[in-house]
Amino acid sequence: MRNDNLKSYLNLHLIVFIWGFTAILGALITIDAENLVWYRMLLAGVFLGFFIAYKKQSFQVPVKEFFKLIFVGLLIALHWIFFFKAIHISNVSITLSIFSLGAFFASLLEPIFFGRKILWYEVFFGLIIIGGLALILQVEIKYLHGVYYALASIILGVLFTLMNGKLIADHEPSVITFYEFGAGVFFISVYFLCTGKFNADFFSMSFNNWILILVLASVCTAYAFTASVKVMQRLTPYTVMLTTNLEPVYGIILAYFILGGKEKMSTEFYIGAIIIVITVILNGVFKHYQNKKEE
Repeated sequence: MRNDNLKSYLNLHLIVFIWGFTAILGALITIDAENLVWYRMLLAGVFLGFFIAYKKQSFQVPVKEFFKLIFVGLLIALHWIFFFKAIHISNVSITLSIFSLGAFFASLLEPIFFGRKILWYEVFFGLIIIGGLALILQVEIKYLHGVYYALASIILGVLFTLMNGKLIADHEPSVITFYEFGAGVFFISVYFLCTGKFNADFFSMSFNNWILILVLASVCTAYAFTASVKVMQRLTPYTVMLTTNLEPVYGIILAYFILGGKEKMSTEFYIGAIIIVITVILNGVFKHYQNKKEE
């Protein structure tokens, strides 16, 4: 059992590393953000469809739940579009540092979704995170538009994560995600049809872009999702949450070494980013000990 848990823990770090690498791929792929998300959701949906068929899972979901999945699919599509726009307008480091605010937004929105009271220490840690963010923006004001897109993206990300938290309780995660990705493709396709964006140029991409998109859709989306679900069956939610908070760290380090010049930020930026990440981790540790006291 201990070896299984160690294997799951190492696998979780690999998954978080892959999620951090997603932002790097977004910076390297040279097509518009909405085009990128359309391809990502379409191809990942196809991969998930094959996975569901291979596992002989049922594609059937109740009609009432189906409409919820459609709405969540729209949120996911917008979340990713804003995410990649933020990367293209600013850079990976700025975008991922803003994504650390997800824990703070979740602490405010989770009580609304699950009917619990707001915890004072979550708000306290959130205020410290905002202080770290203020330090970043004070010296990196030229990336302000990218920050707006990143903020919109993380708020949408928290919303669809909370909604999925309820949906996953009653349905297979892979089936839920399959329909959500399909809905995302549908909404973006309608937008493209209305704006005349579906043309020869849309489907004409460089070989390099095709390879990177295939990696993004298969490894960083379909595989990372299904693997993360399997890992959560063996590790505690606390371990999963704490390790997931390392995604911005992995992403920022990868960006610095892979993308070079554009990702080399000021000293104040890294101080602000460290404040944010450490605070998020401390929030997880505090929550863990508070839960143990209540048991």
